[in-house]
Amino acid sequence: MPTRRSLLTTASAGLALSALPARAERANPMPEEIRRVLERDDTSPVLGNPDGNITLSEFFDYNCPHCRTMMPRIQALIGEDPNLRVVFREWPIFGPGSDFAARASLASLSMGRYWQMHSRLLSTRQRIERPVVMRVAREIGLDETALLAEMDSDRVERHISMTYLLGDHMGLAGTPTFVCGDEAAFGALSMDDLRGLVARGRQTLGV
Repeated sequence: MPTRRSLLTTASAGLALSALPARAERANPMPEEIRRVLERDDTSPVLGNPDGNITLSEFFDYNCPHCRTMMPRIQALIGEDPNLRVVFREWPIFGPGSDFAARASLASLSMGRYWQMHSRLLSTRQRIERPVVMRVAREIGLDETALLAEMDSDRVERHISMTYLLGDHMGLAGTPTFVCGDEAAFGALSMDDLRGLVARGRQTLGV
């Protein structure tokens, strides 16, 4: 059964990359500073309707088996909800292979191949390590030298660093975690779970 709870956050002016405001001891509406970083960070891949009226954020790792389970469900949810905007937060918590994969996927975003990289990695049933990532990169037509260079870019580092900060700040339990409105849900969610999370997010935000 997925775990649901309100996000524990507090507002703070002047949100910086290196320091998020401390969590409160009670549930609050998500401060706009946090929502902006979570949902509108320009380093984050976005699928679905980029101008949708609600954003569903997913914290995931390529070596997380439940994240693999969720990929087709997220695709299906996007297909049935034309006003849904989905933001991916690459959170490589399963070791060096996951970190390499996250950086490669984020690097592929600027090359117009993010969805191909993302879906191929999450469809792979073996553990994701560097050789697997580079094989996928070749299969989808990426230039390996350019990919490796982009993996070291400030944009990629900023996304991963901020995802760790957000995860720690919000006290997220692990992957996959879905955030919509002021609510987080952890674990492999059913389609009805996902629909309910999005519906409550719209209700919370009045959209």
